[in-house]
Amino acid sequence: MKTVVLKHVAFEDLGSWAATLRQRGHKVSYLEPGDDLTRADEADLLIVLGAPVGLSDVGSYPFLRDEIAIVARRLEFDAPTLGVCLGAQVMAAALGANVYRGLSTEIGWGVLNLTEAARSTPLAALADAPVLHWHSDTFDLPSGAVHLASSGVTRNQAFSFGRSLALQFHCEMMGGTIERWLIGHAVELAEAKESVPALRNESLRHALPAARAGRQFMSAYLDTLGDDQPSEGLW
Repeated sequence: MKTVVLKHVAFEDLGSWAATLRQRGHKVSYLEPGDDLTRADEADLLIVLGAPVGLSDVGSYPFLRDEIAIVARRLEFDAPTLGVCLGAQVMAAALGANVYRGLSTEIGWGVLNLTEAARSTPLAALADAPVLHWHSDTFDLPSGAVHLASSGVTRNQAFSFGRSLALQFHCEMMGGTIERWLIGHAVELAEAKESVPALRNESLRHALPAARAGRQFMSAYLDTLGDDQPSEGLW
């Protein structure tokens, strides 16, 4: 199986998912802004990670239009796609939903409110597990998508569309790597008046259960794809 990862900044990576993908025999390759993004069409699984920019910044970062077009094409053919944070917003936009500034910035660890539909999906692995919220934007639920999770601040935290999943939150993030995030998002944290020491301590406290739940989520998602099958002819 070929997994292609769209990574926008070095410190937002596959985290706890990397080991699971490797153990399951996935050949992982990365694309970054400036690369030929059409290579994503070759992926059996496409993972679109987060970034410090949003879709409102498309005028300054036109590669976002390319990402939306690529994801829209994959979703049209039900080619497995997993979006995280910005990646979830790209998926929502690709399905014609509005993406916009939320009521407030959501930064910190918390548990999800899973819908009944989520209980029979890979998100069941995240029940009562800490996940990292780090976003200012949100989106409307796309037509044809299944609502899977919410939080106290954000109604649409996750949805499924065919074999694809969109996650506004981070369940791939490993708490022990939080220092990279604290530095990379220093300006945003200052603007949001977030306590860096408090977020650091909270992240280290949740590191082990979060990583465990993240690995379980990815393993369950790969189970739904039947990733032991040959890669030819998936879409």
